[in-house]
Amino acid sequence: MAKITLGLQVLPYVPEERLYEVVDKVIAYLDSCGIKYEVGAMETTMEGELEELLKIVKKAQEICVEEGASRVVSIVKIDYKKTGVSIDEKVGKYRR
Repeated sequence: MAKITLGLQVLPYVPEERLYEVVDKVIAYLDSCGIKYEVGAMETTMEGELEELLKIVKKAQEICVEEGASRVVSIVKIDYKKTGVSIDEKVGKYRR
C-alpha cells in the first residue's frame, strides 16, 4: 500500500499544568517509532503505512491514560491516494 499522511491532535483530560508533559510523552513515543513526522502548533503530521499509523494512534491514547488522563479526545485526519501522499509534497515549498 502507498504511504499516507495522518494528522493527529491529542487532547488528554489532565490538569492544565500537565498538558504539555503528557503530549511530550506521546511525541517521544512517535520519535521512537522511526516514522517520518512533523510537530505543528495544533497537530502532529505523520507519514507511513495506514495500519502502522493507526497502531500509533491507539498507543497515543493509551499513553495519555497511563499518564492519568481521565479521558482522551483525538482528532485524526487521513489523506490517502493510490500513488501515495507525502508531507514534503504538501508543505515543502513553505519551508524556509
